[in-house]
Amino acid sequence: MLLVQKQACKVVGEVLAGHNLNDVLQQALARMGDAPAGERAAVQDISYGTLRHLGLLRGVLRQLLQKPLTEPALEQLLLIALYQLRFTRAAPYAIVDFAVTQAERTGSGRGKGLVNAILRNYLRQHEILLAKAGQDPVGRWSYQKWWISALQQDYPQDWQSMLEAGNLHPPMTLRVNPAHSTVDAYLQLLQEAGIEAKVLDASAILLAQPVGVDRLPGFFDGRVSVQDWGAQRAARLLDVSDGQRVLDACAAPGGKSCHLLELAKIQLTALDCDGPRLAKVQQNLDRLGLSAKLQTGDAAEPASWWDGQLFDRILADVPCSASGVVRRHPDIKWLRRHSDVAKFATTQAKIIDSLWQLLAPGGKLLYATCSIFPLENRQQAEAFAVRHADAERLPLPDGVTEQLLPNAEHDGFYYALFRKHCG
Repeated sequence: MLLVQKQACKVVGEVLAGHNLNDVLQQALARMGDAPAGERAAVQDISYGTLRHLGLLRGVLRQLLQKPLTEPALEQLLLIALYQLRFTRAAPYAIVDFAVTQAERTGSGRGKGLVNAILRNYLRQHEILLAKAGQDPVGRWSYQKWWISALQQDYPQDWQSMLEAGNLHPPMTLRVNPAHSTVDAYLQLLQEAGIEAKVLDASAILLAQPVGVDRLPGFFDGRVSVQDWGAQRAARLLDVSDGQRVLDACAAPGGKSCHLLELAKIQLTALDCDGPRLAKVQQNLDRLGLSAKLQTGDAAEPASWWDGQLFDRILADVPCSASGVVRRHPDIKWLRRHSDVAKFATTQAKIIDSLWQLLAPGGKLLYATCSIFPLENRQQAEAFAVRHADAERLPLPDGVTEQLLPNAEHDGFYYALFRKHCG
């Protein structure tokens, strides 16, 4: 467990210093070399869990400290140990003993006694400490104050359930490739493999518990992909048909691109400004036996990459705050600033205004985000319609709401569909 705590401390510390969780976690796992799979999984669980419940853990730690810590590494060690004591089944004595040993190797090495005292005090008083920490909104919900206030204002009926959903482990949903199987047939394969699941719609299956992709029948043969149910709405809403020219702007890592290609024989251009991330699109295409034109470029600056031919369909899955997917990326809750939302909105407007010029008359553009903030969503779509007199706002089919709120079956997404007038 010493290696686990050491690497989890480093991950949490680097995230709180402003780095991306996925990036630093991959670096930590690489440093672990050939460590057992259980230890590698534990580093991921502790890192994600500590960040997911950081507000509560900080609230508890503040009560246990007589004065602020001067060594950040010790604070990170205490936070992950408190997470383990509160949220895992590991033996408390083992968590404390390993944390004390790790304290000798952390920072100045003089924190052994302090760590021992704090963690043992927590064990004696945990109910009182947790209750008091929960009296503060940041401790109760484990989000920044501005985030909590924004949801209270924008979603007076749903803000609590939205915050709670963001602190849960995310659901694992599959998208069945219609070229290989049906949802009913694949559900049978899952049952035979001992994997409990249920059908959500004609292509989506929700697993009762997440599993490694190596356990999914036919995954590496392209039978199925992992994609959130909310994200699966995009390809169907775009309503593609054989022979159409389609642009997936901001395409990486390629889930929506692949879904579009599964639905119709289209000429797809997958665009992204990040070359390494675009390589992930190719990996997904290869696994599924699909093909597309991959293009590196900025969606807001089409002059640098566009070939001059109009598109029949455009998916504008724009950069956003990612506030609807924080249970998959808990670092976002602590790294995002209120001012970032307005900055994203400015970028989004520039992108969709640029992409609109590439759409053929009669064509459709689907504006999409994984955000729950109206400035990036409803207000953005309304402003776009005002700026473009040739844009017709289309209702979404089958009673689908534009704003999907995060729940037990899908993450938070927003969709707005526009058609360009022919005249």
